[in-house]
Amino acid sequence: MNKGYSKPFPILSELISTTYKYKILPQFYNFITNRVYYISLEFYMGRTLQNTMVNLALENACDEATYQLGLDMEELQEMEEDAGLGNGGLGRLAACFLDSMASLGLAAYGYGIRYEFGIFNQKIVNGWQVEEADDWLRFGNPWEKARPEYMRPVKFYGRTEHHPDGVKWVDTQVVLALPYDTPIPGYRNNIVNTMRLWSAKAPCDFNLKDFNVGGYIQAVLDRNLAENISRVLYPNDNFFEGKELRLKQEYFVVSATLQDIIRRFKVSKFGSREVVRTDFNKLPDKVAIQLNDTHPAMAIPELMRVLVDEEELDWDKAWDICVRTCAYTNHTVLPEALERWPIDLFAHLLPRHLEIIYEINRRHLENVAARFPGDHERLCRMSLVEEGGQKRVNMAHLCIVGSHAVNGVAQIHSDILTATIFKDFYEMDPHKFQNKTNGITPRRWLVMCNPGLAEVIAERIGEDFIRDLDQLKGLLKYVNDEAFIRDIAKVKQENKLKFAAHLEEHYKVKINPNSMFDIQVKRIHEYKRQLLNCLHMITYYNRIKKEPNKQWTPRTVMIGGKAAPGYHTAKMIIRMITAIGEVINNDPVVGDRLKVIFLENYRVTLAEKAIPAADLSQQISTAGTEASGTGNMKFMLNGALTIGTMDGANVEMAEEAGDGNLFIFGMRVDDVTALDKKGYHAVDYYNRLPELKQAMDQISTGFFSPKQPDLFKEIVDMLMHHDRFKVFADYEDYIKCQEQVNELYKNPKEWTKKVIYNIAGSGKFSSDRTISQYAREIWGVEPTLEKIPAPDDI
Repeated sequence: MNKGYSKPFPILSELISTTYKYKILPQFYNFITNRVYYISLEFYMGRTLQNTMVNLALENACDEATYQLGLDMEELQEMEEDAGLGNGGLGRLAACFLDSMASLGLAAYGYGIRYEFGIFNQKIVNGWQVEEADDWLRFGNPWEKARPEYMRPVKFYGRTEHHPDGVKWVDTQVVLALPYDTPIPGYRNNIVNTMRLWSAKAPCDFNLKDFNVGGYIQAVLDRNLAENISRVLYPNDNFFEGKELRLKQEYFVVSATLQDIIRRFKVSKFGSREVVRTDFNKLPDKVAIQLNDTHPAMAIPELMRVLVDEEELDWDKAWDICVRTCAYTNHTVLPEALERWPIDLFAHLLPRHLEIIYEINRRHLENVAARFPGDHERLCRMSLVEEGGQKRVNMAHLCIVGSHAVNGVAQIHSDILTATIFKDFYEMDPHKFQNKTNGITPRRWLVMCNPGLAEVIAERIGEDFIRDLDQLKGLLKYVNDEAFIRDIAKVKQENKLKFAAHLEEHYKVKINPNSMFDIQVKRIHEYKRQLLNCLHMITYYNRIKKEPNKQWTPRTVMIGGKAAPGYHTAKMIIRMITAIGEVINNDPVVGDRLKVIFLENYRVTLAEKAIPAADLSQQISTAGTEASGTGNMKFMLNGALTIGTMDGANVEMAEEAGDGNLFIFGMRVDDVTALDKKGYHAVDYYNRLPELKQAMDQISTGFFSPKQPDLFKEIVDMLMHHDRFKVFADYEDYIKCQEQVNELYKNPKEWTKKVIYNIAGSGKFSSDRTISQYAREIWGVEPTLEKIPAPDDI
């Protein structure tokens, strides 16, 4: 594949030359009816250097330059810290979306928080997870540029005063938001967008106005309290922790971002700082705000506060503008993940916003009552304020009412939303609800992390698939091509050897590169069912022990992922995985036919190494719990076969690749619902399935923890008596499905044919397709693959 142009690509600084800025760019942006603002509390970017070189077609030039300096490009890349400003899928999705928005020529901005400490680094010590702070900025960040000229004040606390001429929010505490800009280059189209992350700074007079003799030092020290807002990423995935600091973070990013959006809207003339636009009626035509989950939900009451209190619009006009500007993406149906903020906290921290939410709710409930007269229960269900016990604001309800579009992230997830948790809202406003199946950027997740596979594909169908991933369908004509089958298998084997060498170097683990690389990497959570994987490992181990002379398919099972520091069960699951590994890996009867490895500190950079090497991808959540998943798509694109339930995007992956080309098992959503009605009794499966009983007995009697026989008592108790995610109900089908995996792996040619069907079917799962749908169906902008002239082409 061509990694560089014949003439050098213009460096980023050249993109702001005067002629270019004032003559070329305005013409280009005339095609665009509005700007897109993607607000997210997480952007899980990983490393930037190699991705930038790929997108700017500079890989060959940089390789050559470093070589002539006596340096090694790979060594240089390994020195870069991951920007780990996200927990998992939601944050990584935002990063993929930034890449696609730039590559599709959208005038789009990512807005978030510049956390001083990102997702913690995970160490495994004596089998347990130990967290270390991720001081990713300790050597500086060469990709960012501070923009103090755009610093914005953000207000907290205080009280409201109601006057005849409007409401005033007074006696507030001010924190300054300092923006840092990171360039987001599109794929070889001469477009560079911006990710703007806000950092909290205390104002110069912070706490000094009330210091007395001797209070000066304390007042200066107290500046930390304000600056703590952007100190650390909350490490919870799919779990709501109702802490004041978290609500502060959510309002901080929203307030600073909306000030920036409105400043830019008012200025409007390209390259000018003069206020020329004061009519807010055009705001929804010029501005689209996408809320990535409910975390930035405060954008809705904040936009209302700005329009009503500061710009003095009447409520109805302001509300119409607000709804037409905002759109909301839902990422989960798990009740423990839904944000429900206590009213008392709101009243203390954001008193004016609470008043606005009450008014939004009053008018909303009037509309509901008019549509469904006499249905009091529906009013309670649909209220933005939950009564009973501690009163809370339901942020998902706020987002639905305050947005013109609400989307789920896979078809099955969007269907579940309208049929269950948002059913009442769907009946009220069916036109609001859409589906936007997630995607991944093929630049990072194929061209960059798996150049060998990208090369083999390009030799058959050309390079345009990188911009238009649907072209991978063109590989279908090579399914029976012996040379292509050989090439695909060869690339996979090379990737496995490379990853095996990496594991040996960094983890001192020696693995059999001819074994099946069976990988489950994702956050550790009960609903993702790493425990089901554990039960298969134990069952397979027991079978090998029972018949050691049989021809077993060799496997290396790798599980990786972080557990939220406060999630005790998830930490115990990690300890169980490491304990099973200690026994299996040291059993001479088993040898290298089965190995179990916990991949420490799973992150974007480790994913880029592991995914191209995988043979089998495990996507085994209980049907109806994983909104979409995106790791599943990365494995599919990189030539792994999937064993999975009919959950999230797995359903659409099976549609695209063909049902027979994935290993699908287990209950469907309807089966789970039926089992809930009937009652799930784990003990029935335990008594009926001898191999399950044997595995559970081994866990509970200390076979895998001889020094602490009752180490996993809580996990056993959970699985036997209160397992919300019904691990045992899918065990039997899962084990049978794994037998089919073993059989097919013995026939490399047939295995590789299924791999080709999967790669050819993965075009739908490009984030370019996802973003094109958001652009056309929600934001009202038209994506383009047009390349604008580079500065030196003018």
